[in-house]
Amino acid sequence: MKLGHQQSDFDASLEEILNGSFRKFTSGLLQNDMELSPGHSSNGSSFRRSSSIMSTHSLSGNSASSKFAPSKRRVFKCLKDYARKLADLELFTHSLEDWVLENSCEDSANGEQAFSAPFMMDELRKLDLALEGVLFQQLLRMPCSSYGSSGANEDEYLALEDFLHAIVSGLWHAFWHKRAQPPMSVSCPRGLGSKFYTVDKAMARGRLNEMSGLALMSKNGSDQQVQWDQIMEFALFKQDILAGNELKLSSSIICEALFYGFHILVSRSLSKTRPANSSSVFLLVLDSRYGGVVKVGGDLSKLELNSSNPYKSVAEWIKNYAEVSVSPVDRIWNKFGNANWGDLGTLQILLATYNSIVQWNGPPRKLIASLVSDHSLRLQKRRMEFCITENENGLVPYQQSSHQQGQGEIVELEQTSSRAFKSKASRLNLKQGEVLLLEDQQQGQKTFQVQESLVGGSHYFYSAVCLDCPTELLTLYVGAHPSRLEPSWEDMSLWYQVQRQTKVLNIFKHQGITSNYLPEIFASGRILHSGPCQKQAPGGRCDHPWCGTPILVTSPVGEPVSYVVSQEGPLSAEEAIRCCRDCLAALRSAAMANVQHGDLCPDNIIRVVGVQGARNNFLYVPISWGRAVLEDRDSPAINLQFSSSHALQHGKLCPSSDAESLVYLMLFMCGGTMQQQDSIESALQWRETSWAKRLIQQQLGEVSALLKAFADYVDSLCGTPYPVDYDIWLKRLSRAVDGGADRGKMIEEVTATLRLKDVAESSGTSGGGS
Repeated sequence: MKLGHQQSDFDASLEEILNGSFRKFTSGLLQNDMELSPGHSSNGSSFRRSSSIMSTHSLSGNSASSKFAPSKRRVFKCLKDYARKLADLELFTHSLEDWVLENSCEDSANGEQAFSAPFMMDELRKLDLALEGVLFQQLLRMPCSSYGSSGANEDEYLALEDFLHAIVSGLWHAFWHKRAQPPMSVSCPRGLGSKFYTVDKAMARGRLNEMSGLALMSKNGSDQQVQWDQIMEFALFKQDILAGNELKLSSSIICEALFYGFHILVSRSLSKTRPANSSSVFLLVLDSRYGGVVKVGGDLSKLELNSSNPYKSVAEWIKNYAEVSVSPVDRIWNKFGNANWGDLGTLQILLATYNSIVQWNGPPRKLIASLVSDHSLRLQKRRMEFCITENENGLVPYQQSSHQQGQGEIVELEQTSSRAFKSKASRLNLKQGEVLLLEDQQQGQKTFQVQESLVGGSHYFYSAVCLDCPTELLTLYVGAHPSRLEPSWEDMSLWYQVQRQTKVLNIFKHQGITSNYLPEIFASGRILHSGPCQKQAPGGRCDHPWCGTPILVTSPVGEPVSYVVSQEGPLSAEEAIRCCRDCLAALRSAAMANVQHGDLCPDNIIRVVGVQGARNNFLYVPISWGRAVLEDRDSPAINLQFSSSHALQHGKLCPSSDAESLVYLMLFMCGGTMQQQDSIESALQWRETSWAKRLIQQQLGEVSALLKAFADYVDSLCGTPYPVDYDIWLKRLSRAVDGGADRGKMIEEVTATLRLKDVAESSGTSGGGS
């Protein structure tokens, strides 16, 4: 297939894309050149190291300023020439196919190909759990045409277009905005640099046979003319993508995917509307049955621009500097033309599209991990609704009548009683106005009334008031119900949220550590349900769905900063400094009890309105202390966005881990660029590159010089055994927030000693009960 006849279209399209001033790509090239000059060290993380010759566009020994304008014009012209000349797919495939074949062959030792997969199996499993409640509806079925037949099928393209629409709509509404329409569309280009059509328009003009696939396009404001630099993801659609009878992509198909991927990367690099992370692109490779994903990315500044043979030059760049990932091939559509949404093939397509949306639109409001945590809640709710138990024949609903108690005999349920029990069992989802009676072994019985479900998406996290003191609003955590489930079914996230957090807050309380910036335990214990309770012992439970459910009540109540940022945008410099000061004060207080938080992230910091209710009287309080590290054997939570490098690499905290997480938190709240990570390896690589190139300090420096200085200080401590000097930074931050006035210590240390004699034996609930 030759695409040379499309050069004129492509040249005209490039003129539209590249008009005006030269893009940021040139400055990136120049910066890279200067970093490689004498006296500078290069900390760039190129995808693959090679001893081959570097690009010849580096600066000479003369000053950079005198060469800046000619370098811009030269690089601009060379890239434009590359994009225009590199239009023959056959020549491109010929220069690269041997290398692709070599890397596609399975290693006889382990049965794996040299190309790595773009996704780990664990990532796909997590996405599968996260999308349990998400509806993907493909209305146009994929036709069951004869496999491998020549020629394009109009119905196939219409089905593919509807398939991509269903994916984008489902992902956008699940992770970004529940009601807003996704800011993207699906179009098909006739060839390189050509205009984009809808499938209907391509069919009407008789150009469907010229189409090679569909592109997911980012909508660029009111501009109706879409360009190649707006491609978020490209779906290559062929009649047969398999390598003969093997269930893997053929080498020619991989080459064609790399061909389009390279052109998309070049178009992005020469555009001023490129995404924040434009160094890689996902290519979906599909036919009417199977599908896979190819991911290509790399540093285009290492491309040899002065070569007389652009095909050879690009092939060398792909071989030596690009990161190419090829997924396994699996079935996408079944024999009826319906997509297998929960199977491996479609999950790879979904995850590639998810990451493409993240590249252009930033991190989602709801992370995959947060939706995964709802899986166990849904499972628990379903089992409780049907009151499931087990016998030798499987899972059956049961009910104990009054004369059969203690024998556990299985009886048949009538429809009316089953409906009544289902209604009673599902009441763990509390509603506004419901009243709970709590049995606190330390303080006796307390009554609470639910006000509302708090922001955060969890039905077990509420604001409530104590009826004995109804003026104070409190936070009420509802734990996992200790029902007849096996321990492996217990929801560990709820256990950390209630039982373990109760233990940590009791440590603070028993050590006399109080602070406005730490949550304070108000009450903890178990629910006492209405009606007769037939538990056999004080610590036991009966069959009532509420009986024995653990409860934790704390103060204060506030909005998570993740919600604040999503609603109001990035924090101002003053509020960011205030948040940093308040979080440091909380960490300092916790350090007095040898406690580290271990899970600082936007969902675990709340903004609390002060007593005057003024906007400048906000407090920021770290909550969710259930994953706190009390001793060496404790493991912190792992968050690819906000965990410290030491926690990701070793599964343990170092003394500065919480402070490092706080720096990432500041970057998020100030609107800084944070790439969405898909693995621990990529998260560590991002941290290493960002700290080495001082990207974090640069972004925080645009907000506040003080936050930049704090990031520099934390950078010097990362991974070392040295503790954080909280006092000096609290003084500096308080001076910036309060204008230098000494308003007294907000942290009151009541105890005379700050040592913990036996943290491990501290009680799990107030008064020592659990």
